[in-house]
Amino acid sequence: MSSEKHRIVLLDGGMGQELRRRSDRPATPLWSAQVMLDEPQLVTAVHRDFIDAGARIITTNNYSATPQRLARDGDPAMFAPLQAAALNAARQAREESGQAVRIAGCLPPLVASYHHEVVPDDATCLRDYRRLVQVQADGVDLFICETMTLAREALAATRAAVEHGIPVWVAFTVDDSDGTRLRSGEPLAEAARSVVAAGAEAVLVNCSVPEAVTTATEALADLGVPFGGYANGFTAAADLAPGGTVEALETRQDLDPEGYAEHACRWIEQGATIVGGCCEVSPAHIAALAERLTAGGYRLVSSLEPADA
Repeated sequence: MSSEKHRIVLLDGGMGQELRRRSDRPATPLWSAQVMLDEPQLVTAVHRDFIDAGARIITTNNYSATPQRLARDGDPAMFAPLQAAALNAARQAREESGQAVRIAGCLPPLVASYHHEVVPDDATCLRDYRRLVQVQADGVDLFICETMTLAREALAATRAAVEHGIPVWVAFTVDDSDGTRLRSGEPLAEAARSVVAAGAEAVLVNCSVPEAVTTATEALADLGVPFGGYANGFTAAADLAPGGTVEALETRQDLDPEGYAEHACRWIEQGATIVGGCCEVSPAHIAALAERLTAGGYRLVSSLEPADA
């Protein structure tokens, strides 16, 4: 194995679920965003814990703060304050840690996770992803378009980010029973090729069961760009209705830190160079994965560029 193949970008884990464990406040559709106003110290603390666990990229906590979700579940006027709070929490955690981590801006599904049928038209997608990019661009090192269920939604997010000249990664969520297809039914390989052609520098699979991510990585191996995955710990994430909360989802009991690390190492054996965790993956999971990778001779980095320290 060459030294280049010993370099792994380690992402953080599931912010929203970790916040649920640390707060006494009830879950709401906008919960992970609201907590930034009510208990911002919790967000910074979770970022810090992921960094301390070994994560070299942390993602901003703005997943639920899209124009559509705020219009449905909250107040559209909170868009800018919530985005600013998410950026501040990530920056504060990085400064306090003293680590050379990178901050990824989050470009999430505009309306709901897992439901391709509610994705807005292309013009609306591009307009609102541009809004998200514009408000985050000065405070992030890259963008991750994540939990993309539909190829055209991913393309709109990619194009909006590429316009700003900041590196863009795209993470698709796949059918839990068929990792070769998006939750929309579209072939993952085709969707991945389309975003790479639009300028995405890496392609991942996220918020799917680990077994589906294992299948999906095989479909990404021939893209010619770095690839990887970060799975969730739910039994069936697609059961979440638009506007619902994760309280309705069941957590798997077989994905303790060592069990999750076993799956992630399998992705690396398939050629993945970017791994981390999504919902229900805690700092303890990331720490176990970091320890296993380090023991295996891998170097944890924040970038796959040769200049990375």
